[in-house]
Amino acid sequence: MTIVAPSLLSADFMNLADAINMLNESEADWLHLDVMDGRFVPNITFGMPIISQMKALTDKPLDVHLMIVEPEKYLEEFCQAGADILTVHAEACVHLHRTVMKIKELGMKAGVSLNPHTPVELLRDLVSEIDLVLLMSVNPGFGGQSFIENTYNKTRRMRAIADEQGTPLTIEIDGGVTDKNALKLVEAGADALVAGSYVFGADDPKARIASLKV
Repeated sequence: MTIVAPSLLSADFMNLADAINMLNESEADWLHLDVMDGRFVPNITFGMPIISQMKALTDKPLDVHLMIVEPEKYLEEFCQAGADILTVHAEACVHLHRTVMKIKELGMKAGVSLNPHTPVELLRDLVSEIDLVLLMSVNPGFGGQSFIENTYNKTRRMRAIADEQGTPLTIEIDGGVTDKNALKLVEAGADALVAGSYVFGADDPKARIASLKV
Protein backbone atom coordinates (compact mmCIF):
# COMPACT_ATOMS: atom_id res chain seq x y z
CA MET A 1 0.00 0.00 0.00
CA THR A 2 1.24 3.47 -0.87
CA ILE A 3 2.79 5.58 1.89
CA VAL A 4 0.96 8.89 2.24
CA ALA A 5 2.82 11.82 3.79
CA PRO A 6 0.64 14.94 4.13
CA SER A 7 2.67 18.14 4.01
CA LEU A 8 2.16 20.46 6.96
CA LEU A 9 3.31 23.32 4.72
CA SER A 10 -0.32 23.62 3.60
CA ALA A 11 -1.81 23.40 7.09
CA ASP A 12 -2.97 26.38 9.15
CA PHE A 13 0.21 27.39 10.98
CA MET A 14 -1.86 28.94 13.77
CA ASN A 15 -3.49 25.57 14.44
CA LEU A 16 -0.75 23.02 13.82
CA ALA A 17 -1.71 20.94 16.84
CA ASP A 18 -5.23 20.50 15.44
CA ALA A 19 -3.78 19.52 12.06
CA ILE A 20 -1.52 16.92 13.65
CA ASN A 21 -4.37 15.50 15.73
CA MET A 22 -6.38 15.12 12.52
CA LEU A 23 -3.46 13.33 10.85
CA ASN A 24 -3.10 11.04 13.86
CA GLU A 25 -6.69 9.91 13.30
CA SER A 26 -6.26 9.52 9.54
CA GLU A 27 -4.63 6.95 7.27
CA ALA A 28 -1.53 9.14 6.92
CA ASP A 29 1.69 7.17 7.33
CA TRP A 30 4.23 9.97 7.77
CA LEU A 31 4.11 13.69 8.49
CA HIS A 32 6.03 15.62 5.83
CA LEU A 33 7.74 18.75 7.16
CA ASP A 34 9.22 21.26 4.72
CA VAL A 35 12.03 23.32 6.25
CA MET A 36 12.83 26.41 4.16
CA ASP A 37 15.50 29.02 4.86
CA GLY A 38 14.69 31.84 2.43
CA ARG A 39 17.93 31.16 0.56
CA PHE A 40 17.69 27.79 -1.19
CA VAL A 41 14.02 28.63 -1.80
CA PRO A 42 12.32 32.03 -1.39
CA ASN A 43 10.07 31.13 1.55
CA ILE A 44 10.86 30.66 5.24
CA THR A 45 8.85 28.11 7.23
CA PHE A 46 9.90 26.57 10.56
CA GLY A 47 12.89 24.95 12.20
CA MET A 48 13.97 22.67 15.00
CA PRO A 49 11.89 24.12 17.90
CA ILE A 50 8.60 23.64 16.00
CA ILE A 51 9.61 20.16 14.85
CA SER A 52 10.40 19.07 18.40
CA GLN A 53 6.95 20.24 19.50
CA MET A 54 5.34 18.35 16.61
CA LYS A 55 7.25 15.22 17.63
CA ALA A 56 5.59 15.35 21.04
CA LEU A 57 2.14 15.29 19.42
CA THR A 58 2.43 12.21 17.20
CA ASP A 59 3.75 8.67 16.98
CA LYS A 60 3.89 8.85 13.18
CA PRO A 61 7.35 9.23 11.62
CA LEU A 62 8.49 12.76 10.84
CA ASP A 63 9.62 13.01 7.22
CA VAL A 64 11.75 16.17 7.30
CA HIS A 65 12.63 17.76 3.96
CA LEU A 66 15.43 20.33 4.19
CA MET A 67 15.17 23.02 1.51
CA ILE A 68 18.14 24.89 2.93
CA VAL A 69 21.71 25.74 2.00
CA GLU A 70 24.53 23.96 3.84
CA PRO A 71 22.25 21.34 5.43
CA GLU A 72 25.28 19.45 6.73
CA LYS A 73 25.66 22.09 9.46
CA TYR A 74 22.33 21.20 11.07
CA LEU A 75 22.02 17.41 10.87
CA GLU A 76 22.53 16.75 14.57
CA GLU A 77 20.04 19.44 15.55
CA PHE A 78 17.32 18.02 13.31
CA CYS A 79 18.03 14.57 14.72
CA GLN A 80 17.64 15.89 18.26
CA ALA A 81 14.41 17.63 17.24
CA GLY A 82 12.91 14.27 16.26
CA ALA A 83 13.39 13.75 12.53
CA ASP A 84 12.98 10.09 11.56
CA ILE A 85 13.73 10.63 7.87
CA LEU A 86 16.00 13.52 6.90
CA THR A 87 16.12 14.52 3.24
CA VAL A 88 18.62 16.97 1.79
CA HIS A 89 18.72 18.45 -1.70
CA ALA A 90 21.49 17.20 -3.95
CA GLU A 91 21.67 20.73 -5.34
CA ALA A 92 22.46 22.14 -1.87
CA CYS A 93 25.24 19.71 -0.88
CA VAL A 94 28.89 20.16 -1.79
CA HIS A 95 29.76 16.74 -0.33
CA LEU A 96 26.56 14.75 -0.80
CA HIS A 97 27.99 11.33 0.09
CA ARG A 98 29.49 12.65 3.32
CA THR A 99 26.19 14.27 4.27
CA VAL A 100 24.20 11.09 3.58
CA MET A 101 26.58 8.98 5.65
CA LYS A 102 26.37 11.43 8.56
CA ILE A 103 22.56 11.30 8.51
CA LYS A 104 22.70 7.50 8.73
CA GLU A 105 25.36 7.61 11.43
CA LEU A 106 23.00 9.73 13.53
CA GLY A 107 20.35 7.00 13.25
CA MET A 108 17.96 8.63 10.80
CA LYS A 109 16.92 7.37 7.39
CA ALA A 110 18.74 9.32 4.69
CA GLY A 111 16.90 10.90 1.79
CA VAL A 112 18.10 12.89 -1.21
CA SER A 113 15.79 15.24 -3.08
CA LEU A 114 16.10 16.29 -6.71
CA ASN A 115 14.58 19.40 -8.25
CA PRO A 116 12.36 18.84 -11.31
CA HIS A 117 15.11 19.32 -13.87
CA THR A 118 17.96 17.60 -12.02
CA PRO A 119 18.52 14.21 -13.71
CA VAL A 120 18.14 11.07 -11.60
CA GLU A 121 21.35 9.73 -13.13
CA LEU A 122 23.18 12.04 -10.71
CA LEU A 123 22.42 9.50 -7.97
CA ARG A 124 23.52 6.36 -9.81
CA ASP A 125 26.72 5.99 -7.76
CA LEU A 126 25.01 6.85 -4.47
CA VAL A 127 21.71 5.01 -4.68
CA SER A 128 22.93 1.99 -2.71
CA GLU A 129 23.73 4.26 0.26
CA ILE A 130 20.45 6.13 0.53
CA ASP A 131 17.08 5.05 1.90
CA LEU A 132 14.84 7.43 -0.02
CA VAL A 133 14.82 9.62 -3.11
CA LEU A 134 12.38 12.53 -3.09
CA LEU A 135 11.52 13.67 -6.60
CA MET A 136 10.11 17.18 -6.75
CA SER A 137 7.19 17.29 -9.16
CA VAL A 138 6.90 21.07 -8.81
CA ASN A 139 9.59 23.69 -8.34
CA PRO A 140 10.35 23.81 -4.60
CA GLY A 141 9.36 26.63 -2.31
CA PHE A 142 5.60 27.10 -2.66
CA GLY A 143 2.51 24.94 -2.21
CA GLY A 144 -0.37 24.70 -4.66
CA GLN A 145 1.62 24.40 -7.91
CA SER A 146 0.70 22.29 -10.92
CA PHE A 147 2.20 18.83 -11.34
CA ILE A 148 5.08 18.51 -13.84
CA GLU A 149 4.18 15.69 -16.24
CA ASN A 150 7.77 14.56 -16.85
CA THR A 151 7.77 13.24 -13.28
CA TYR A 152 6.34 9.91 -14.48
CA ASN A 153 9.30 9.30 -16.76
CA LYS A 154 11.74 10.45 -14.11
CA THR A 155 10.19 8.07 -11.57
CA ARG A 156 10.53 5.14 -13.98
CA ARG A 157 14.20 5.99 -14.59
CA MET A 158 14.90 6.24 -10.87
CA ARG A 159 13.23 2.89 -10.22
CA ALA A 160 15.23 1.29 -13.03
CA ILE A 161 18.51 2.52 -11.53
CA ALA A 162 17.57 1.14 -8.10
CA ASP A 163 16.46 -2.19 -9.58
CA GLU A 164 19.69 -2.53 -11.59
CA GLN A 165 21.62 -2.31 -8.33
CA GLY A 166 19.21 -4.45 -6.32
CA THR A 167 18.58 -1.57 -3.92
CA PRO A 168 15.28 -1.44 -1.96
CA LEU A 169 14.91 2.30 -2.51
CA THR A 170 11.85 4.27 -1.42
CA ILE A 171 10.81 6.77 -4.11
CA GLU A 172 8.74 9.67 -2.83
CA ILE A 173 6.95 12.26 -4.99
CA ASP A 174 6.32 15.80 -3.78
CA GLY A 175 4.23 18.43 -5.53
CA GLY A 176 0.84 18.58 -7.20
CA VAL A 177 -0.13 15.08 -6.05
CA THR A 178 -3.87 14.30 -6.16
CA ASP A 179 -6.13 11.30 -6.66
CA LYS A 180 -5.90 12.03 -10.40
CA ASN A 181 -2.20 11.12 -10.66
CA ALA A 182 -1.55 8.94 -7.60
CA LEU A 183 -2.13 5.57 -9.28
CA LYS A 184 -0.07 6.50 -12.34
CA LEU A 185 2.81 7.57 -10.08
CA VAL A 186 2.69 4.29 -8.17
CA GLU A 187 2.60 2.35 -11.44
CA ALA A 188 5.71 4.29 -12.52
CA GLY A 189 7.52 3.14 -9.39
CA ALA A 190 6.65 5.55 -6.59
CA ASP A 191 6.27 4.23 -3.04
CA ALA A 192 5.35 7.40 -1.14
CA LEU A 193 3.26 10.45 -2.01
CA VAL A 194 3.43 13.89 -0.42
CA ALA A 195 0.26 15.97 -0.63
CA GLY A 196 -0.33 19.38 0.87
CA SER A 197 -2.96 21.58 -0.76
CA TYR A 198 -4.91 18.52 -1.92
CA VAL A 199 -5.31 17.40 1.70
CA PHE A 200 -5.50 20.59 3.73
CA GLY A 201 -7.55 22.53 1.18
CA ALA A 202 -10.39 20.00 1.40
CA ASP A 203 -13.51 19.94 3.54
CA ASP A 204 -12.72 16.32 4.42
CA PRO A 205 -8.92 15.97 4.58
CA LYS A 206 -9.10 12.42 5.96
CA ALA A 207 -11.02 11.29 2.88
CA ARG A 208 -8.43 12.96 0.66
CA ILE A 209 -5.66 11.07 2.45
CA ALA A 210 -7.56 7.79 2.03
CA SER A 211 -7.98 8.50 -1.70
CA LEU A 212 -4.19 8.39 -2.14
CA LYS A 213 -3.83 4.89 -0.64
CA VAL A 214 -3.67 3.23 -4.05
